[in-house]
Amino acid sequence: MVSRISDIDWSLVRAFLAVAEKGSLSAAGRLLGTSQPTLGRQVRQLEDLLGQVLFHRKPKGLELTANGQSLLEPARNMHRAMIEIELTAAGQQTEATGTVRITASDTVSVYILPPILAALHADHPGIRIDVVPSDSSENLLFREADIAVRMYRPEQLELVARHLGDFPLGLFASGSYLRKAGRPRTIADVFDHPVIGYDRNEEIIRGMQERNMPASRDMFAFRCDSHTVGWEMVRAGCGVGFGMKALGALHDDVEDLDFDIDLPSLPVWLATHQALRHTPRIAVVWEALAKGLKPHLS
Repeated sequence: MVSRISDIDWSLVRAFLAVAEKGSLSAAGRLLGTSQPTLGRQVRQLEDLLGQVLFHRKPKGLELTANGQSLLEPARNMHRAMIEIELTAAGQQTEATGTVRITASDTVSVYILPPILAALHADHPGIRIDVVPSDSSENLLFREADIAVRMYRPEQLELVARHLGDFPLGLFASGSYLRKAGRPRTIADVFDHPVIGYDRNEEIIRGMQERNMPASRDMFAFRCDSHTVGWEMVRAGCGVGFGMKALGALHDDVEDLDFDIDLPSLPVWLATHQALRHTPRIAVVWEALAKGLKPHLS
């Protein structure tokens, strides 16, 4: 059993919490940027210190034991306390130096952010940037990122958010495809062409149905839930696909079919923890993102 509370290192509790919440060493490793063997050793070390088995080893991952379950909320409380310490320390920084971790969707990370970050680095070489390309919701409250570029408004009270504008959407096809297959003249003509759409995500289908357009999963000749892969399919000439007009402006190998239809837009929000908002390095990156994204938005 543990003889002193100081015997438990925070890194061990952090490893336990990540594995408990993600359900596997591999997923927890991706979250923390740590190898599976290191996490495995940390979990075993914590179990040895406590004299308890915290996880059942299952074929598809790790499952909390009753003892592990009882430690979950205290571990979360400890995590919150550590985050509060980090936020307090960061809020006292006076120089625009250090690391800022940005999360954004895969598509924004691949096509939109790089020139913005290049300009930022030229102006502020003392700021280092971690980019987390992810279509999942990174948890700003738990410092998995410092600034998020979101396609929805964050609701947590501890966050400050700013609506920058919207990404208009359009229907696109590559020039090579249109020269080969012909150009659809109306929205009805589009369905005579192979359409690129989502696999399990039903956003496009719902949006089309709301606009009295016939739509089902079967109408898509190519299906993928990655916006980035879908856009590259458009560029490769697979057929007609949806995309942000900002991407069409960046790539002269595609053409905006520009039908007079009411396609939805994607709202763009910047978000960060309110305790960090005016920290020099966060403020600099925040304003650089707002300025760099603005030309792409309506």
